[in-house]
Amino acid sequence: MIILWLWRRWQRRRAAAAEPESGAPTEFRPTPAREGPTAAARGPLALVLHQARYDLLGVLRNGQSRFFTLILPILFLVIFCSVFGNGKVHHVKLSTTYVPGISALAVIASSFVNLVISITAQRETGVLKRRRATPVSAWILIAGRTLTAVGMSVVVVAVLLAVGRVAYGVTLPTSTIPGVAFTTVVGSITFCVLAYALSSAISNEDAAQPMVQAIMLPLYFISGVFIATDVLPGWLHHVAQVFPVEHLSDGLHHAYDPSVHGVGIVWSDIGVLAVWCAIGLAVALVRFSWLPKAAAD
Repeated sequence: MIILWLWRRWQRRRAAAAEPESGAPTEFRPTPAREGPTAAARGPLALVLHQARYDLLGVLRNGQSRFFTLILPILFLVIFCSVFGNGKVHHVKLSTTYVPGISALAVIASSFVNLVISITAQRETGVLKRRRATPVSAWILIAGRTLTAVGMSVVVVAVLLAVGRVAYGVTLPTSTIPGVAFTTVVGSITFCVLAYALSSAISNEDAAQPMVQAIMLPLYFISGVFIATDVLPGWLHHVAQVFPVEHLSDGLHHAYDPSVHGVGIVWSDIGVLAVWCAIGLAVALVRFSWLPKAAAD
């Protein structure tokens, strides 16, 4: 009996020594994850879509980004129709010429302006460095952000068409809808690539927005976004034709023209956009950095 009592007492002491002291943190034991295929197990496409969803939530939760991407183009359409009227020129309402130009601005805002500013800010604050340190491949991060920009561009162009149609009687030939969609996607991809290229030349996040506006505002005025290109001096029109903004705007204007037959794709404009995409890709591959500018230098 004594031996049994001693044995039980020794077991109680051993169990008490194994338990954590009062107030001491207990060992964290994570709950087993639910069984099922992960994004990585489903393949690269699932990873890209997962990354795109993450980037889209980030954009939609940013009030300034929502305003400049979704609301400002609609405000421009309302202001243009209110100030310049909505009369007919050659049997076409002026709003039908406003919408494609503002649509080009919306695509550039979604794919270029926002992206340059966000990339520069994330690079300088170390966000890009931390994301690059994850097992996710760099091309998946870039493809996910590009897919988000393309999706937002298509949505904004569709919203502008719907508002213009309902409120101002904008007309778009049914046959040219594929041309609008194709030009929007190609333009969005091109300006996404150019955003990565330009961000490599910006030294800090405070300089991102002024530099972008200094580049884009003059191009908006000479590329048919705000003013028709046929009222510009010939030399200024030739300057605009060098840059991709004019070709995105011209491609969308062509698709909205009621006299156009076919799918509404201007292949010469698509070719120039493709050339600029290749140039931007070459610059980005050589100069783009995931590290803050000071650390990279």
